[in-house]
Amino acid sequence: MDWLRQLPIGQYVDTSDSGPASWLQRLDPRLKLAWTLAFLVTPILAGPIWRVSLVGLLLLITVASGLPLRLWGRSVLVWLALAVLVGLLSSTLPAGDSSPASLQRPPGELRLAPPQQPGGPAPERLGLSWELVHWGPLQLGPLPLGPLVVTRKSAQLGLNSATVLFTLIHSANLLLLSTSPEALVWAIDWWLIPLGRLGLPVERLGFTLLLSLRFLPLVQEEFQNLLRSLATRAVNLKALGWKTGLGLALAVGERLLANVLLRSEQGAEALMARGGRWLAPESLHQGGPIATWPSLLATAALIVLVGLRLRIGAV
Repeated sequence: MDWLRQLPIGQYVDTSDSGPASWLQRLDPRLKLAWTLAFLVTPILAGPIWRVSLVGLLLLITVASGLPLRLWGRSVLVWLALAVLVGLLSSTLPAGDSSPASLQRPPGELRLAPPQQPGGPAPERLGLSWELVHWGPLQLGPLPLGPLVVTRKSAQLGLNSATVLFTLIHSANLLLLSTSPEALVWAIDWWLIPLGRLGLPVERLGFTLLLSLRFLPLVQEEFQNLLRSLATRAVNLKALGWKTGLGLALAVGERLLANVLLRSEQGAEALMARGGRWLAPESLHQGGPIATWPSLLATAALIVLVGLRLRIGAV
């Protein structure tokens, strides 16, 4: 029942006790935030080669990050399995019937050229085939499922869904694993300095984000406790039926929300009882010099990445 604790998702883990910090942990948090935004933004309107290359680059950075394998090994396998499952479902499930579009030209104008020699073979269709896979019709027991058809459009949709899902989740998870909440809030506050000059409360927003990040382990702990309570009561979901099972899931979600709100209220009362006050992000984290060799290499690599996206990203 402690499988959630074995997957440190979105939680910063300090590895200074077991040895020196990895280069990814020592990297400037402002650069790590910029790299994460690049992983999230560059796949937009990009081609399949660029999306797959981003996944490979993200895996390469993860392996060479110097972080212990126990921090990211299982989570990477979970994200890869989830991305592959979503990609297969997106490429194989039918998207629904659509009404055929009207012809823009008369059918008489669309004719194949006759063969060069009389009695020769018929002219072949030019171009690539639209259907990549056509299996079936399939049948699951007494239920007919129809043919399994994978077209070029559905294959592209599945590839886009899988790569975007993995890039979105794992890039954010890697950022949170290698960056403390204080450093992350300070980096966000540094990037939002122009908005602060317009009168927006950037420091208060940063402190609110810091409290939100602090409550992530509490949400995970409450969810773990609810799952453990269901396991101790030996609840058989198959015997309940789908209606009762859905009602149980809604009840568990309601209890999770109530427990999280109760924890938040208790934390706020404890903060006010101790004379708590909000602190500026500068007092929580002091940014180091950015002109270091890892930071300079990361900045140059980020510039190269953006240049490649503008040049060959549509491939």
